[in-house]
Amino acid sequence: MDARNQLRGRWGTAVLLCFIFSIITSLLAIPYIGAILNFLLLGPLVLGLSSCFLKIVRNEVLKIENMFDGFKNFGSGFLLQLLMSLFIFLWTLLFIIPGIIAIYRYSMAFYILSDNPEIGAMAALDRSKEMMKGFKWKLFCMYLSFIGWALLCVLTAGIGLLWLIPYINTSIANFYENLKESMKPDLEAGEIKALTE
Repeated sequence: MDARNQLRGRWGTAVLLCFIFSIITSLLAIPYIGAILNFLLLGPLVLGLSSCFLKIVRNEVLKIENMFDGFKNFGSGFLLQLLMSLFIFLWTLLFIIPGIIAIYRYSMAFYILSDNPEIGAMAALDRSKEMMKGFKWKLFCMYLSFIGWALLCVLTAGIGLLWLIPYINTSIANFYENLKESMKPDLEAGEIKALTE
């Protein structure tokens, strides 16, 4: 099922989730104290938002307060964001291209941690790295497909982003779900590390 069909009847909730997330992260951009709060809270917030969009693609019950579920696993969410930022920064020091590749390499980590809260941040990064082998270009092309919609949002003074961002998040959650399903035969054959234990 595609993202638009999955969002049918849930657009309001999805838009509100992204709007609240944007407001919170904007407040965290306040100089000095905001930077400290951003450092502490961004990871758990992203983890909670990732969990919400997995609920959408799985047609599970979703409530606005679910976006704060990441705080139930605060330590791992915080550490995952910290490690991702550090690794991407270090790869970017080599050159911009390795940094971009690192972004896609670790792009599934929050979804993996949401599904497997017991595994910890480093394991989520390792599994994302394994999961994205051979699929980074496909995800990159998917992001490129949103450029036209983003340009249209400019014509609406950014208002269209209220719908585009939930659509993108749902599409990425779908990418994760489809990738996980496609890997099941290999997982069962023991050829790669299991995504769920």
